[in-house]
Amino acid sequence: MLIIFSQHPLAAANSTLPGAVTSPYPTFIHLAVEWEVTGDDNLNCTVSVQYRKAGDSQWRQGMPLRRIPAGQSTGTSPTFYWKNKLSGSLFSLQPDTQYEIHLQLEDPDGGSVERTLLARTRAIPCTAPDSVVKYVTPATYRDSSQTSSPGDVLVLAPGNYGNGFTYRSGAAGKPIVLRADRSRPDSLVKFDSFSLRGAKYIILEGITVTGGTIDLQSAEEVAVLRCTVNSDYGIVADDPPGAKNCYIADNVVTSTNTWVGSSMGADGYNEGEGIQLTGPGNVICFNLVKGYRDCISFMEDNSTADQYCIDVYNNDIYVGVDDAIEADFCQGNCRIIRNRITNCFMGLSSQPGLGGPTYFIRNVMYNIIDCPFKLARYSKGDVCLHNTIVKVGDGFRVIHNPTYAYFRNNLTLGGSGGGSFGSYGSGDGRAMEFPYADSTTSLDYDGVGTYGTPFLAKWGNIRTYSIEDMRAQTPEKHAVLVDLNVFREGVEWPAPAVPEREPADLRLRPGSVAVDAGIAIPNVNDNFSGLAPDLGAYELGADMPHY
Repeated sequence: MLIIFSQHPLAAANSTLPGAVTSPYPTFIHLAVEWEVTGDDNLNCTVSVQYRKAGDSQWRQGMPLRRIPAGQSTGTSPTFYWKNKLSGSLFSLQPDTQYEIHLQLEDPDGGSVERTLLARTRAIPCTAPDSVVKYVTPATYRDSSQTSSPGDVLVLAPGNYGNGFTYRSGAAGKPIVLRADRSRPDSLVKFDSFSLRGAKYIILEGITVTGGTIDLQSAEEVAVLRCTVNSDYGIVADDPPGAKNCYIADNVVTSTNTWVGSSMGADGYNEGEGIQLTGPGNVICFNLVKGYRDCISFMEDNSTADQYCIDVYNNDIYVGVDDAIEADFCQGNCRIIRNRITNCFMGLSSQPGLGGPTYFIRNVMYNIIDCPFKLARYSKGDVCLHNTIVKVGDGFRVIHNPTYAYFRNNLTLGGSGGGSFGSYGSGDGRAMEFPYADSTTSLDYDGVGTYGTPFLAKWGNIRTYSIEDMRAQTPEKHAVLVDLNVFREGVEWPAPAVPEREPADLRLRPGSVAVDAGIAIPNVNDNFSGLAPDLGAYELGADMPHY
């Protein structure tokens, strides 16, 4: 580790003294970096980031670390505290790969330090190369599971297995695999529930669970893949210590909440959680989740356990009558990326973020009712980049009280068709409604507009009635006025918002004002196709993400 100290004299409280650098809880495609500091009371210390695969000669630029002042939560039980630090993530990495990360800390008040660290992404769980395959039936499953060894593959014949359990754990590089027989796709391997409580190094693949849950409480390094779950509570680890470094991918998780006004919101007639976890290092990706109160959710208050470095990406979420993704009580470097959200009361929730950063990047939200970003309970440290929002009522609607929030390159469109839905409302069709914005909030280079309603953007106590006034009187100096024509042909305005609508293709129309209107953000939009990055989730000409 290389450390270079500046010779500038250190000013007492505003200078920065560096502390420990760590990379906690690596996931498959992301790495976190945290650098604790003391001092820097005026919060002007910066850390630039470069990274490369170990052994490569060329460095790549990362997004600068976010400055996270020491703080504590407000109105939570218990009170959460976090240290004075700079923190951030590296995105779109390769699994099972070692990276060299170079950090440059600079403080104009005194303090200049370089540090380099090595960190490795996790390997995606897979069958051991020397695995022993055993074929089992409902009658032999218990005995076979109780006598299985690390590396064994149990192929489950079609049939009804009742309540399933795993009796043994695998080992690193040698998971025990419980896999539905793929040779008969017309016949199901059915369970009433499946318990993975306390299990380690297990891969559960291809089963169907009806009525009960897949229980990951206290599980570590467990994968749940290509399963079908139809129940009020789908895949859960909802009490401390929760699950750690688990992998939930390519599942179909459904329940029966319906898209009507009386079901909507925290006080609506609704129930159930689709995928609900606490614990660090978990990865939730490529799932279809439909018909829940909250489709994907973390735990809150006393029910949380180390909610660090949780990845939620490329999920298809449809009918969430409270929150689509409830990323509440994130404690640092949680990443909510490339999810498609349709027919949900709230889009993305951070209620609250505990210092941050909590990243919301390239998510698509169509037919949202209330807030696309629910940054509530004095949320701190939310980072919202390249999201696309089309909804009735207010478009860029942040009606709670976040601090240290950061917005760039989002595309938001509000307008006609809003009103009351159950006990709640969607706003009056404003381009922006951000009444509690303060000096810690940073936003610019966003596309905002309305459909069928006059332009009105509210920022704190400032009301603006044109894009020119908005640029002049708010931090949005490079805002772009957008309308429905920025998208390809065929995008319908989502009014009425009920009944439910099919997901919309919200890719940009060539030549629209949203093209080339963004700002470059290292390691987030490096591969833009034109003169500058485009606004919203989809870069013009790029492949549609797989959800």
